[in-house]
Amino acid sequence: MTALEDRLIRYADLRPCRNAFIDTRSPGSEAKENFTLIGPGVSENPAQHVHIPEPHGFNIGAARQPGGCLNSQHSHRTAEVFIAHSGRWRFMWGPEGEDGSIELRAGDVISLPTHMFRGFENLGSRRSVDFLFGLLGGDDPGKVTWSPPVFDLAKRFGLVLLEGGRLIDTVKGETVPPGAKLQKPPNAAAMRKIVSPSAEQMAQCVVRLRDLKGNPASALAGPGVEECAVIGTRASGDGFARGPIAGWWAHGFTLRCLKMRTGAVVALHSRWEAEVVFVHTGTLEITTPSGVVMMGAGDTFTTPIGMPRGFRATSSDGCTAFITRGGDAPGPVVFSQPKAA
Repeated sequence: MTALEDRLIRYADLRPCRNAFIDTRSPGSEAKENFTLIGPGVSENPAQHVHIPEPHGFNIGAARQPGGCLNSQHSHRTAEVFIAHSGRWRFMWGPEGEDGSIELRAGDVISLPTHMFRGFENLGSRRSVDFLFGLLGGDDPGKVTWSPPVFDLAKRFGLVLLEGGRLIDTVKGETVPPGAKLQKPPNAAAMRKIVSPSAEQMAQCVVRLRDLKGNPASALAGPGVEECAVIGTRASGDGFARGPIAGWWAHGFTLRCLKMRTGAVVALHSRWEAEVVFVHTGTLEITTPSGVVMMGAGDTFTTPIGMPRGFRATSSDGCTAFITRGGDAPGPVVFSQPKAA
């Protein structure tokens, strides 16, 4: 295996954890699969497989769920972003999902504010198993804060959460270690700090794939190539303005969408931020001095910082990829050869 292959996570090779969280056995949640692609993530199960542990300044994870499967109400202290790779999803907010909801379809993106309860479910049929690609801010995103009803359900089904985020499965014969303290549900004071934004605010947290527009000022733009802004908390050094998702909370990364027609090329160039490419549709060829990486839909690749990379769309229907870059304002792109006028 080459060094580049170590940085490629193929969808077919994803290793799920089916009991990553305290809501694993809650009715409606028992069929979900959780993935930790890059960074430690927030799993409560120490057996969760981490594909690439290298710190990036952000974490990459994913969820795969059949229709009707629910991810229970919880809160994060860092940014949480989802890209709907397939299917139709409903995101709900409030301690029991009562404060509002919004639907996403394939290619849509939602950035969920910190310190609010959120959950999500696959709206497809039980035969439809769909995939969400996820981002969490920071190298250490902390642990999940669960809504109080989640603890009650977990206890009924033999799951206990310890302080620090370790899950104990009493059904499997696990016992609480001597001296360990149980994680308690958030108290009244903590609950007052976890507040649902208004519907108008939440509408600013969603971007539809159909609405993404290429930025002609992008250094990557060219014949058959559009780079579209998705998340940007401020103007950046590579020609992008703030937004369309800016948020009133820290992200620590930017998100862009790269749309390429069949055969379109982005010449070799270097960047000085961590960069993770997730292919949403089509196939993408990434060329580097160390070799070529061929990516298909659902695959993820992290490019070594500073290494030149070039892109080519190789599928007959073009390619759409989402690119996460570290920091709130990526710097200028440096091309290996002068870019043609």
